[in-house]
Amino acid sequence: MSTHDAPSAIDDILAEHAGLEQQLSDPSLHDDPTAARRVGKRFAELAPVMATYQKLCSARDDLAAAQELAADDPAFAEEIPALTDSVNELDATLTDLLAPRDPHDGDDVLLEVKSGAGGEESALFAADLARMYLKYCERRGFKAQLLGVTESDLGGYKEATIAIKSKEATRDGVWSRLKFEGGVHRVQRVPVTESQGRIHTSAAGVLIYPEPEEVAEVVIDESDLRVDVYRSSGKGGQGVNTTDSAVRLTHLPTGIVVTCQNERSQLQNKARAMQVLAARLQAAAEEEADAVAAEGRAAQIRTVDRSERIRTYNFPENRITDHRIGYKANNLDAVLNGEMDALLDALVDADKQARLQAQ
Repeated sequence: MSTHDAPSAIDDILAEHAGLEQQLSDPSLHDDPTAARRVGKRFAELAPVMATYQKLCSARDDLAAAQELAADDPAFAEEIPALTDSVNELDATLTDLLAPRDPHDGDDVLLEVKSGAGGEESALFAADLARMYLKYCERRGFKAQLLGVTESDLGGYKEATIAIKSKEATRDGVWSRLKFEGGVHRVQRVPVTESQGRIHTSAAGVLIYPEPEEVAEVVIDESDLRVDVYRSSGKGGQGVNTTDSAVRLTHLPTGIVVTCQNERSQLQNKARAMQVLAARLQAAAEEEADAVAAEGRAAQIRTVDRSERIRTYNFPENRITDHRIGYKANNLDAVLNGEMDALLDALVDADKQARLQAQ
């Protein structure tokens, strides 16, 4: 379907873009930083659509002019095939940009890594996964903040929570790149705790959910919360291990637990933990609604069992395998060092093909 077949879609975008441009030029908008960020983010999301549409209009005008002048000047006739190809290519690009999208693609995310089957080895692998995501964010230019960590005896992670943000508003944000990471990740290697040199299999779980600018729909009743404070652990600069500034929130109706220890004060840690909890509750509500409608994002496995996995990390063969799309590559060392783009591109492309087939 070309954009000629769906004028209303581009007309709606043009009207919305003009309205956003008008809002951004109004100085009073910036009196409300949250509203200004929301409008600016949406304006940035529409930028690729507008740029492609303007190029397409220009290419169509050039083609029409060449066709009109070709009868009198053969030079213009020679330009027609290239101009026609350009119009068709831009039309296809615009059609793709206007196709239904995941509404959260531009969102920042919260990512949790939890150890599972495999004991201490699982916790060490969970720490490897957390470092992989932090290194990927550094390579990609995302801002990543480790909000809270519970360490194991050998320095692994029983659980870790990371907030990941784009440095600027964009149509394809952190969620668009990392949304397929949720699920069980399985590792096959010789653990440091293994004296006989035998290969073991263990697993860790990853949960990921969007963190919108605002979580207006979620109302959290303070009476539904249990708040525990304790001393921060690990590296964190001055104040760590001297005051009870770390905060653990337990949402009693759902059993969701959120910890935050890396802000400067107990109040800041509680405020950040509340944001994380609200985002998790919103993600849970959306998943429930998706399930009722029998559509939506692929479910993230919440039981960390070796037999259920989305991906296997095989250290002896330096191989990584994503079982959902049949992806295999012998560059596990590079992936763990943050070179994840080839893997993530394959997942994004597979999802795109599935969406196109579903249309």
